[in-house]
Order: sequence, then structure tokens, then C-alpha cells
Amino acid sequence: MPALTRAEAETRARDLSVQRYAIDLDLTRGDEIFGSTTVIRFTALRGCDTFVELRPAALHRVELDGAALDPARLDGNRLPLTGLAAGEHELRVEADMRYSRTGEGMHRFTDPADGEAYVYTQLFMDDVQRVAAAFDQPDLKAVFDVAVTAPEEWTVLGNGLATRSAPGRWQMATTPPLATYFLCVVAGPYHSVRTEHAGIPFGLHIRRSLAPYLDRDADALLDLTRKCFDRYHELFDEPYPFDSYDQAFVPEFNAGAMENPGLVTFRDEYVGRSAVTPAEAQFRAVVVAHEMAHMWFGDLVTLRWWDDIWLNESFAEYMGYQVISEATEFTGSWNDFAVVRKAWGSDADQRPSTHPVAPDPDAVPDTASALTNFDGISYAKGASALRQLVAWLGRKEFLAGINEHFARHRFGNATLADFIDSLSSATDRDVPAWADAWLRTSGLDTLTPAASPAPNGWRLEVNHAGSRPHRIGVGLYDRAVADPGRLVERARATLDITATSVVEKRELAGPRPDLILLNDGDLTFAKVRFDERSWETLADTLSSLPDALSRAVAWNAARDLVRDGRIAPRDHLALVCRHLPAETDPYLVEGVLTFTRNVLADRYLAPSLRTEALGSLAGTASALLATGRPGSMLSATRTLIDAAITEEDAARLRGWYEDGAIPGAPALDPELRWRMLLRLCVLGAAGAAEIDAELARDTSAKGLEGAARCRAALPEAAAKEAAWESMFHDDSLSNYLFTATAQGFWHPEQEALLAPYAERYFADAVALAGRRGPAIAEAVGRYGFPSTAVAPATLVLGRAALDSPGLTAALRRSLVDRLDDLSRTLRLRPSP
Repeated sequence: MPALTRAEAETRARDLSVQRYAIDLDLTRGDEIFGSTTVIRFTALRGCDTFVELRPAALHRVELDGAALDPARLDGNRLPLTGLAAGEHELRVEADMRYSRTGEGMHRFTDPADGEAYVYTQLFMDDVQRVAAAFDQPDLKAVFDVAVTAPEEWTVLGNGLATRSAPGRWQMATTPPLATYFLCVVAGPYHSVRTEHAGIPFGLHIRRSLAPYLDRDADALLDLTRKCFDRYHELFDEPYPFDSYDQAFVPEFNAGAMENPGLVTFRDEYVGRSAVTPAEAQFRAVVVAHEMAHMWFGDLVTLRWWDDIWLNESFAEYMGYQVISEATEFTGSWNDFAVVRKAWGSDADQRPSTHPVAPDPDAVPDTASALTNFDGISYAKGASALRQLVAWLGRKEFLAGINEHFARHRFGNATLADFIDSLSSATDRDVPAWADAWLRTSGLDTLTPAASPAPNGWRLEVNHAGSRPHRIGVGLYDRAVADPGRLVERARATLDITATSVVEKRELAGPRPDLILLNDGDLTFAKVRFDERSWETLADTLSSLPDALSRAVAWNAARDLVRDGRIAPRDHLALVCRHLPAETDPYLVEGVLTFTRNVLADRYLAPSLRTEALGSLAGTASALLATGRPGSMLSATRTLIDAAITEEDAARLRGWYEDGAIPGAPALDPELRWRMLLRLCVLGAAGAAEIDAELARDTSAKGLEGAARCRAALPEAAAKEAAWESMFHDDSLSNYLFTATAQGFWHPEQEALLAPYAERYFADAVALAGRRGPAIAEAVGRYGFPSTAVAPATLVLGRAALDSPGLTAALRRSLVDRLDDLSRTLRLRPSP
């Protein structure tokens, strides 16, 4: 079905204005189909031909201004409306629609724990047409009246306050003007916790089988919600613009969350059965704050076309981290951002698929291409750019510009030019030039220090490879006289680097310091390097840097060095083993362990060094456990499990699994038990009998995913073939069960067994993505890619697949990124 083009959207926006949608949904028609009746009141601004989007299972009736139209006129997802006269019109569409199993449209889930069914909508970016007829583009905003018929025992939620008007019948309050992709309905026998704050009803909702865990977390979630709500009202002049604020934790959700006005949907893993790390707990808080920021930036003021998606996501990403650092107990949020989230952005910015934070409109010609820009650039790099903007512009001026933007465009649409004009109204600085340098260009600048003697001390030189201005902190550190393994901060200077500068120089008093740390405080988005003496010092003293954010900058710089081939992978591993046991910040511990285990050990190190490396990493995890620091215990335990590699390791892991405990580690909850069983299956130390027994113990949805992951991981030809068939030739797998199966399939320990599947992957993935749509395309590209087939032949096959007819935009983007990762791995691994 054709994607909507920008040119078509511009034409339709000139031709039409839309006043109201009245949507009536019937959710009582079984497991496969629901009823949808849509009445659209709109105005043709001139005589024109246009179309409305709809993707029905069956189209029963269409009336335009009371006259019947032939349903057979539907062409794919487009219903033509021809010969419209200027003036007001009413379109009525009655259809049957299909429930989704891929998290797109109206997703339906049956909970294996109790057999209860739940549905919810996820309509971003152009999936409202899976639920109702619509002029499906963001700048044709309209008010929504939504009614729902559902089983009598169900709760129904929507964008406006929901009222039960009769048994099984619900009416939502009329909304303010919304973009079509914000329509949201959540329905099922949900467990709810409700309260009120500042005159606004608040609600938390989750499926019944997870009710005890929501009740456990409800006080903390509501306290977090109140704190974020109050903080946004301190920052923004415009009050919260909707009549209620519900947060629904829904099953098999593809994204982290979705900012539906008044009804935010989250993946229900955020209210889990098992223990979470401090980083995971903090990230949940970030997501809550992120989605609330969207109520203003995204929902109140909405992009005009998808080239400006960064206006939504970069702003919410920045505000999410900033607000929880200011208003909650998660004061170290920027540490985690620096070592994990920012790396996601910098990796994306170095791939062939990179793009500016704010791409040229011509680079986003349709919705299919726009969907591929929801990446580390639009989120993490954009948030980093905004953090740099605040440092350069000033916090007061930044907030004044934001509030001006809300006032000018409330309940309307805006562009990058509008945003820049609003910011410019609050300052004399050249915001358009800043935006051109930061938002309209792609790639990373690199900053490298050098030190030399000067008449009254020493001279700092910062070499600048790139084209952006930067305001950075420069940390100057010396080894402690009494303890040369410990660093003390001498000073931190602020340095402004102009966009055209090649070398910035500054003369400073005293001897040169032992360590020069550029971007100390992490206020800009750039690679930072070290001069030789600084790197030697850092290798000895990294864990003694006094501030956790400084250590995050150092760890991220070390990550860049190994990715760029400037230090050997085994040298990076040595840095980890030496310094991570002394790390007190749990966010850094988790971020560094994850990179080291999943990227360094499995990709960058020569295969001949992998067993030794995993043994060293297990030793590091054991050392972290021995410290007894609560924040690092769970991350260390997960790494200890995942690092098992030898027969001796497998036997020890099997013993812990059977005993139900790991000495000195947290209690084995369901997540850890499935993690242990997965590793045992990979190593051939457990099989189908153990999987069946664990599934009998845990019959939840997470149990089904764990079992699928473990079955796909078994080092047996029959198990691999069965997993492959279920992924690529049986389209009944839900999005989560597909992902779990793909996650279990590829393992370096099984390279020979998996070799034939690397050749089969590309053709099968192209066909699958074409059949099942963007969500499965993204999953098969990310999790299904043959990551263990590290060979030039895989690159050849992959690059040939990029020319396949019928290759979807979503899979193309994912393949381009995975092939770039593979190319980097081949460059970094020494030749056998």
C-alpha cells in the first residue's frame, strides 16, 4: 500500500480543513475483527479531488453528504473523494477492521497467565487507518468524539475522560484538536490505581496478572508523576492542556512508550515481576518524564511534517533527563545518558544511514522514509544538541523561547523555522546560525588536546576537526602526591570553540596537568581524544576521577577509541578489568559491562581470545559482587551468568540453577532463572526437558518468551530449523515472541551450526518484512541479523540484498546499519 508523500500531504492541507471525527468502535466481535464506524466533518477550501485512508478487513458502507459511494472504489488504503465542492462535508465509513499481533494498529493480546484479552491502539505514524477512516497526516488536526462497545467486565480508556453510559458502552470526552496519530483506545479487564493531582485525574493501569506489581510500584510511580507534572508547570507558562492523565502499561508494546494526549501507553515491562537495576529504574523515570514533556511539545504543538520529528523527540529526550535530575531522586541521570544513551546517538551518526538532526524536507519524501529516522540521532544526538544549546544560549533564554513557541502555536502545528524564530525572540544571539551548524549537518566533530611549554606555564591547544561551535568544560587533573594512583582536580576551565576554528589555544599557569579531559561535564556532542600523557594517566587512574560524570566522559571516550581502532580490544578489556570493580556509580557499571560483554567480547575481539576474555569479565563481575555495593549487584550477576563459556563454567552455572541461588548474588527471580537457562542451552548444558520444566513453573507471557528464546538457542539442527520456520515462514508469532526467538538464535559458540542460515537470512528477511510490516521488519533486522557470521562473504550477501526488489524502507535501514557494524567488526578483528 502506498505511503503518504509530503507533496500529497501539502496538497491535501491546502485543500481541506478537518473539524471533527466521531468514531464508534465495537470490540465484541471476537478475536480477529472489530467494528469501526467513522463520521468525519471537514471543509473543502476549494473544489478538489482528495482521498481518505482506510485499511479494512471489509468495507461495508461509505456515504458522502448522505449519498452512497461504492466501497469497491477503495484502492489499497485510499478511498477517493472526487469532485468535492468548496464548503462543508460529512463522510461516513462503516467497516470491519483486523486486530494486530505486531503492536501496530489495534493490538490484541491474550494473557497466558489467566486467559484474559486486552486491546490497545498504537497509531504512530500512519496506522490510524488500521482503526478508523482518517485524513492521516499530522497537520490536519481535529477534535475527536470516541465511543466504544466492549465486553461488560472491561475498562475502556481514551484521550478524554471515559464514562460508562450503559453496560459495555463507553463514551470519551471530546478532545481538543489532535493529530490523527494521537487517537488512543485501551480496553480490557485492566487493574487500575487512581488519584487526583492539581485538579487533574491521574490513573495507572495494567493487566490483572500484573496487578500485584503495579500495586507495589504505584506510590513511587504516582509520586514521580506528580513531581514531573509540578516541575513542568514551574518551567512552562502553558498549563497542562488535557482533561486527565492516564498511564497504561500494555502488553507487547513495540516502543518504550507513546505520548497519546491524556493516555500515555508504556510497555508493561516497566512494571516487572523481577528485580531491576538502578539504571533500569531510572530509565523508567526518564520515560515517564519524556512522555509528559510531549504533552506540550508534540501534542499541544505538533510538527507539520515528519522531517521535524526531532522537534518532538529531541526536546522530550532532553527534558526527560533534565527534569528527573532536578525534581526527583534520580540526580545522576546525565551520567547514564553520557555512557549509554549518547553512545547510541554517536554510533548512529557514524553509519552510512546518518542524517542531520533536522533533515531537509526533501530527504523525508514520505511516511515510509520518515519512520526510519526514529533513531539515536533524533533522540540522543538531538538531546545532546539541545543541552549544548542551553549551555550556549542560557537556560533563562531557552525557556523563554520555548514558552513563546507554545503560546504562538498552541493546538496547532509548527516547523523548525517556527521553533528557531521563537528562540530568537528571547535572545540577541544568532540562533539560526547555531541551528544551521548543529541541526542541519550530520557526523561527529572530534576534539583533541595537546600541551606544550609556555613562558609563564603551559599552553593548551584543542584541535577541532569539524564544523560546529562548542562550549565545553576542560578538566585539569593531577596525580595525588601521596597516592599517584589517585587523581585530584586542579581546575575546570570553560572553552568556546568557534565553528571555523581549527585550533583553540589558551595559556595557563603552572606545570601541565597529568590529565586533560575535554568536554568534562559532558555539555557537547563530539568525540574527545587524549594526548599521550593524558591517556597513560587515565589508564592508571580512571576509576579515581572524582566525579561520576567525568568518569562517564572518560569511559565513552575509551569506547570511541576501541571502536575507531586506536586502542586494541584487549587493551580496552584490561581497562575494564582494572577499573570497573572500583566504580561506585551503578549506571557506569551497567553501561560498561553491557558494551564489554555484548560488543567487545562477541564482536571486536579475535575469536581465539574470547574464552579468556569472558573469563576475565567473569572475574570482574565476581569482584563487583564481592564489594557488596547494592547498585551494582544485579548488573554483575547478569554478567557473571552471560560470561559462562567453559565446561567448568557450565557445570558451575548448572549447579547454581539447580540450587536456586548464586553465592553472594541477588535472589534468583524469574528473569535470572530464564537468563541462566538460556546460557545453559547455548552451551549445551540444558535442553528441552529443562525448558518445559521452567515453563511449567512460569506460565506468564514472559515465561513464553523465555521458552522461545531458549528453544531457539539449543545447539541442535532440529531446534534451529524449527526456530527458523517459526520466524520466517509462520506469520502467527506476535512481535514479542518473534523477537524472543530471534534473540535466542545466533550465538558465537554455534558458528558452524549456524553457517547455512547466514546465507538463507537475506532473502527470507526481505520476504518477511514485505508480508508483516515495519515492526517485524525492524525486529528481523535488529535481532534476526546473522551477527555470528563475521566474514566478508556476509557483507557481499547483505549488500546484494540492498538491491532486492520489494525491500521495505524499514528493513533497508536496519540492514544498512547491521552491515556497517559488521564492516567495523571485520576491520577491528585481527586476521586469522
